[in-house]
Amino acid sequence: MSSGKSASRVIIFHANQCDPSKCTGTRLGKFKKAEIVKNIRRTPRGAVVLNPVSETALSPADKMFIERSGLVALDCSWKLAEEIFLRSRHGAQRALPYLLAANPINTYKPVKLSTAEAIAAALYIVGFIEHAEEIMAQFKWGSSFLTLNKEWLDAYAECTSSTEVVALQSEIMKEHTK
Repeated sequence: MSSGKSASRVIIFHANQCDPSKCTGTRLGKFKKAEIVKNIRRTPRGAVVLNPVSETALSPADKMFIERSGLVALDCSWKLAEEIFLRSRHGAQRALPYLLAANPINTYKPVKLSTAEAIAAALYIVGFIEHAEEIMAQFKWGSSFLTLNKEWLDAYAECTSSTEVVALQSEIMKEHTK
């Protein structure tokens, strides 16, 4: 597994639905760690789009798509997320597997990741560990996310397909939700 920096772009579709002072996507744009786009049609066609309502889980098999066309995160309010995610049809739609948030708003809540956490998780799972660390270094609590989920992220990164990720996720959820 490669731990190199990113050979691809990170793009964030920003829907202007969150508090700008708490928005991790805006912060990544400000520090040139991601491109911010305001029109969902401006996302690259062949990119991997992080979409929690996708039926396909992100896996290391998606690395080549990220290298070629980039990684897209959809930054919007969780309350309005389903509408945004249903409108997103560009690229390879992928859901992240089960992880715990470490951001101050949703600490320890499963699946309620911030945009930065979602991007870092995706980069880590496909093998861009240093880039994931660089993304999370922009936040005081950032290293906590990687530490909290390290065992699971490493396990997901060992999978070879979406099917394996889903099977592993099922095991993790059984153990974690006991």
